[in-house]
Amino acid sequence: MITTRFAPSPTGYLHIGGLRTALFSWLWARRNGGKFLLRIEDTDLSRNSDEALEAILEAFDWVGLDYDGDVVYQSQRFDLYKEYIDRLLEEGKAYKCYMSKEELDALRAEQTARGERPRYDGRYRDFTGTPPEGVSPVIRIKAPQEGEIVFTDGVKGKIRIAASEVDDFIIARSDGTPTYNFVVAVDDALMGLTDVIRGDDHLYNTPKQLVVYEALGFTPPRFYHVPMIHNEQGRKLSKRDGAMDVMEYKRQGFLPEALLNFLVRLGWSHGDQEIFSREEMLEWFDPHDINKSASSYNLDKLLWLNAHYIKNSPNEKLAELLKDFGVEITDHDRMEFLLDATKERSKTLVELAENICLILDAPQEYDPKAAKKAFKGEAFEILRDFAEKLKAGEGLHLPSDYHKVMEEFVAEKGIGFGRIGQPLRVALLGKMTGPGMDEVMAILGGEETVARIERAIEVLNSQR
Repeated sequence: MITTRFAPSPTGYLHIGGLRTALFSWLWARRNGGKFLLRIEDTDLSRNSDEALEAILEAFDWVGLDYDGDVVYQSQRFDLYKEYIDRLLEEGKAYKCYMSKEELDALRAEQTARGERPRYDGRYRDFTGTPPEGVSPVIRIKAPQEGEIVFTDGVKGKIRIAASEVDDFIIARSDGTPTYNFVVAVDDALMGLTDVIRGDDHLYNTPKQLVVYEALGFTPPRFYHVPMIHNEQGRKLSKRDGAMDVMEYKRQGFLPEALLNFLVRLGWSHGDQEIFSREEMLEWFDPHDINKSASSYNLDKLLWLNAHYIKNSPNEKLAELLKDFGVEITDHDRMEFLLDATKERSKTLVELAENICLILDAPQEYDPKAAKKAFKGEAFEILRDFAEKLKAGEGLHLPSDYHKVMEEFVAEKGIGFGRIGQPLRVALLGKMTGPGMDEVMAILGGEETVARIERAIEVLNSQR
């Protein structure tokens, strides 16, 4: 059974690079009918944040990535790690190192002066003497001293690392707390991981983790190291570029399906297809098809995808989502008209909320440039006459009803649509932007439309 995991540290919020890794791991497990596990790597007790942990779990819930079983917390497994460290000590596969910080600093300085790569020299590897007083030892694992550490990466192919590149690294600090590479290897093995998909910033942790696997007699998983996400200039993604808290995307009005669709295409593809349903992702995703090169974050593409998902979302769903943005239209008798008129031109839920409020909230002021352009010549008289025609109209409900009234009006007056359309738009919305006037009037209804026309005439006439 394919078993994958996502293992964030609760020292900061979940960002989109982490969410992409989680998505890839989730897709591969779910496609194969396997398990997707969530582990919180919270051994750094001084930097852990309850708020960050809550945000990680909230983000998973928002995007709909479910996980199997209970969340595993490394901070609750220290006794387990100690058992394995003690076992390695007993078997002679690890040892206590009494090297002081001053000694280690001096060694590194000497190695650097000789042009060598700074590394621990193994001086306590086979130590049998009397331990120095006043030094709390660290525990180091005995890494291989000859040959190569070889593994096949599902993205990058065969990786070979000279054994000499991996020194006897620390697996437990002087206070007894275990180190990252040790606990990751132990947990991945004990949790039954078959496949580990993670960012390629972890690539050179893998040889150390394989040393732990070998020492404990565990079977290592298959590894897939995913290239990083860069900004459009080819540099590391920063907060300004989009590497922000996943929940910030929700606050900015992005739909989770749009964000996941965007992320799955950052480093993976299926032909030239750009829009994927969750079912299509599950059918086609394979980590062996992940690109070997870094992907580029493109906000315009994310906005394009989000606009697509907004446009194709049921109106009832959008009405519910809009409540988070201060817009309550679930009981509005023209809700369908309202959303049909606005969702086509909205890239985010924030924009959708603004476009809805533009229609529902009567303008308190009028764009001076728009008013100057629209209200010239006989505009006031034309708009008054149009208001009278609306008052006399009966059975006006649909946008097509209002469109017919406009058609009749311009025919009677012998004018173009622009002569009524421009001043009408400013009167109803306060500016030149927005949906078609027939849609706006159908949403507002005849009475409110006339009231806004009369108020605009009164205000703008007094400003002439």
